[in-house]
Amino acid sequence: MTPRVPRKRLLSVIDGFAGRRLVVAGDYVLDRFLYGHPKRVSREAPVLILRFWKEEHLPGGAGNTAANVRSLGGVPIPVGAVGKDDAGARLREALAGRGIDTDGLLAAPDYGTPTKTRILAGAPHGIKQQVVRYDRESNLPEDSALAARIADALERSAAGADAAVLSDYGYGAVPKDANAILRGSLPSGAPILVDSRHGLTGFAGADALTPNEEELEEWIGKPLGDSAEELESAARSLQKAVAARIVLVTRGSRGMALFQDGASPVSIPVHGTDQVADVTGAGDTVLATFSLALASGASPLEAALLANFAGGVVVMKMGTATITPEELRDAVGSDRTILE
Repeated sequence: MTPRVPRKRLLSVIDGFAGRRLVVAGDYVLDRFLYGHPKRVSREAPVLILRFWKEEHLPGGAGNTAANVRSLGGVPIPVGAVGKDDAGARLREALAGRGIDTDGLLAAPDYGTPTKTRILAGAPHGIKQQVVRYDRESNLPEDSALAARIADALERSAAGADAAVLSDYGYGAVPKDANAILRGSLPSGAPILVDSRHGLTGFAGADALTPNEEELEEWIGKPLGDSAEELESAARSLQKAVAARIVLVTRGSRGMALFQDGASPVSIPVHGTDQVADVTGAGDTVLATFSLALASGASPLEAALLANFAGGVVVMKMGTATITPEELRDAVGSDRTILE
């Protein structure tokens, strides 16, 4: 059973998001969306032909986390690398258009900015469905000079920040000693949170990890199924391996599970409906909200509840979506099952 929390308390935490400075370091990705209306089936092959409608370029990966921090009223401080290519320029432009300073995104020669292109189709006045996605991926080249510049940017950005987020998609922009750099540069008590696709145990000493269930299964080396005992055992093992105070496991339509030092696990039911529109970037929204809440003085449970509400809102939006404080307040206000 989820402990009940006063609604007013969560609303006051949301009010505290404004102006919170968060380092958002990691792999910055360009999310590219191509929309078309069905025209006909090709005579040459059984292939759907689309009439082009529009194209969008949105921040993805760590960029989506930064965009969500900004849309919630915080001040993201990006640290990472982008290529000297059109995708890198578009990514900088997409972030700058949201009022996000991109000075900490360093230009990396011989690096293609990771780009995820989604093609969506549907009737002019209907919902567009994703037809196919293709990814352009490359790892950041090993370059001692670039690594030193990223480490320096990380150290400078952490001074005076309220929290730091490491968003590791595996492209190489997160330094191996990122935790140590941040711990030595952040103000005392500022939390470090990590979301890592394939390297969860590489961040020993982080305050919180936010894996999804698949990532936790990959780490433990076996499927968890529907067993609450197996889930807790895996999460506690990860918590011990990384010496993290908090592990928040996102579980899709099954909500979230929160594990803390010295506390019983808490299962948080999904907010809203489990019939979602698009899960693209939902984990980034969860990470941004959870981080802002902890930086604003929320308890881990309060932060997890707010992150759960935020995730429930963005999965009802198409594309790489963000959430506003007003939308989050509405979600908190509409709940009738968890909050007092």
